[in-house]
Amino acid sequence: MASSGSEVVDLGEPIRGPSALSGGFRRSLQLTVAIARNDFKLRFFGSVLGYLWQLMRPLLLFGVLLFVFTQVVQLTSTPHFPVALLLGIVLFTFVAEATSGAVTCVIDRENLVRKIHFPRVVIPLAVVLTAMFNLVLNLVIVLIFALASNIRPSLAWLGLLPLLLLLAVFATGMSMLLSALYVRYRDVQPIWEVSLQIMFYASLILVPYETIREKHDALASVLLYNPLAAVLQQSRHLVVDRNYVNATDAIGGAGWLLIPFVVTIGCFLLGLWVFNREAPLIAEEL
Repeated sequence: MASSGSEVVDLGEPIRGPSALSGGFRRSLQLTVAIARNDFKLRFFGSVLGYLWQLMRPLLLFGVLLFVFTQVVQLTSTPHFPVALLLGIVLFTFVAEATSGAVTCVIDRENLVRKIHFPRVVIPLAVVLTAMFNLVLNLVIVLIFALASNIRPSLAWLGLLPLLLLLAVFATGMSMLLSALYVRYRDVQPIWEVSLQIMFYASLILVPYETIREKHDALASVLLYNPLAAVLQQSRHLVVDRNYVNATDAIGGAGWLLIPFVVTIGCFLLGLWVFNREAPLIAEEL
């Protein structure tokens, strides 16, 4: 309703903006790939070292932690610990990059959101896909490091593919949820930064499950409720060394393994529902 003096004019129902998937799945997929590809190229545009800068952060963290845990704490009894540590850092880096980048991604593309009609969900999806490009390249480094450590390749390594898919689903759900909430609540960013720090220490990256189990068996199993920890544990079992307990046995059986799986699917569905609800109102909130 609008008024001019004593006259009242009915403007009708408010106009809602584009939904999360307006235009269909195929259009959303095409836009996601196009945006992610451009973002990946632009990230290293004009840089002499290019991708090496992307690789530098996980490798520097790996070098520092490897020194501490082999020379100071001396966890040398853990089989192929350097490879297991690097694998954990690479998987965590993917989750951190995907979700942290997604927090502000809608705000960062405010001009597009205000002026162009397109499926809003492609914005956080493109961030996740860009992080997946980096993950693939980082895993090549893990592979080279594993071969240099005399780890023999096997068909079991193919089991890493569904594990990475589950981790991508988890990261996608959290990215949609965080990007939608940040438009309304700017406290989301510092809260998620703290949450990532907690996740890093609670995902069995620094101290493997086998080490924690020696003194805190129940705690070691509970930590595997975290999808990242469960994926990492099974990845170490398949890729690094069979002495790493498989995730099913570590968590206490196949039934308990449903917990991180349900958490993964639940995060994805919750993120999709929240983003789809907020998408038509994003331009207004900005």
